[in-house]
Amino acid sequence: MSTLAPAAPTSTVGVAMPGSSSRAASAVVPWPLWAVAFASTSVIVGVIWDISWHRSIGRDSFWTPAHMAIYLGGVVAGLSCGWLVLHTTFAGSARERAAAVSFWGFRGPLGAWVCIWGALAMVVSAPLDDWWHNAYGLDVEILSPPHIVLAFGINAVAVGAMLMALARQNAAPAAGRVLQMLFAYTGGFLILQAATLFMEYIGIPNLQHGTRYFFTSAAIFPFLLVGIARGAASRWGATAAAGVYMGVTMLMIWILQLFPAQPMLAPIMRQIDNMVPPSFPILLLAPAFVVDLIVNRVPAGAGRLRWGATAVGAGIAAMLALTAVQWPFAEFLLAEPARNFFFAADQFGYSRAPGAYQYVFWGRPMTAAAAGWTGLIAAGSALCGLWMGNWMARVRR
Repeated sequence: MSTLAPAAPTSTVGVAMPGSSSRAASAVVPWPLWAVAFASTSVIVGVIWDISWHRSIGRDSFWTPAHMAIYLGGVVAGLSCGWLVLHTTFAGSARERAAAVSFWGFRGPLGAWVCIWGALAMVVSAPLDDWWHNAYGLDVEILSPPHIVLAFGINAVAVGAMLMALARQNAAPAAGRVLQMLFAYTGGFLILQAATLFMEYIGIPNLQHGTRYFFTSAAIFPFLLVGIARGAASRWGATAAAGVYMGVTMLMIWILQLFPAQPMLAPIMRQIDNMVPPSFPILLLAPAFVVDLIVNRVPAGAGRLRWGATAVGAGIAAMLALTAVQWPFAEFLLAEPARNFFFAADQFGYSRAPGAYQYVFWGRPMTAAAAGWTGLIAAGSALCGLWMGNWMARVRR
């Protein structure tokens, strides 16, 4: 069954309000949508906490608070969306069932199905990760096989939450700011999860003058920012989502530093007194603002060629804006004035020995040829984001 409603703004997703019009019912935010927004928050907070735990303490178990936060998000997403599917299948109105996606005889919103699949992947990853640690010890990189399964589940929960917000927003274009803010909120968590997943390539300031940082950023950010800007009902969807990404990361930086920690697993190469926070977030507000400005200039009814050229321009402009702000900011983060509570610079995990490498840039430096490749990658990424945004703008199930 198609997930797009051709021209039927009367279709709705989730729990309708008895006695209300379809448009008014779509404007109401049902509790499962709040639940998956909470689940997405719990998951990403747990992931950032867990990475800090590994860098600060080392030794962990299945029952650490960080792991519990991750799996709480999975459980909440799975149970709330499972209830929504059962309600729609067995107690939903004819209009609710007709507007749902069918799978194995059950019916529910597309976002609910994606959340359920994500929750199942997270549940499967838990014993796999425990076995991996027992067999091979601590992870030396984020993208281990169990973490890839977990990342798939976590991203599915975030995407499902965004789809549920989208369906409500698109079914009630004048629904108000709550649904628009929920879409931006869930979109911000999608950006945050992508940035966390690829933090070993883009997240550390020492990497942010190198070709790998620019190639990876060009592949990720134009795709997400253009897609969110195109799918949002508000004019500043990408900017709001980038603000969520930066705001949540900064809150985690400031909160984690308040808790004492001591390494408990050799080799201990430096003294740690508090939880090691993540690096200061990439300044995505600037490229997101540029993307919103460019996308909002396209008139209603513009053709594919106009939209394609706009997306390519927005992707390249986003990378230029990102370079203009992040290049000098990365230099600042390596300097002494940034070594304080607010910016939390120069904080490495206990397994890294202190050294002069902390204050220089790493990797292959940027060249003119690499800048050209970055532009090409950004253009392709933005076109993919446009395709995703066009699809999201029509989702009503």
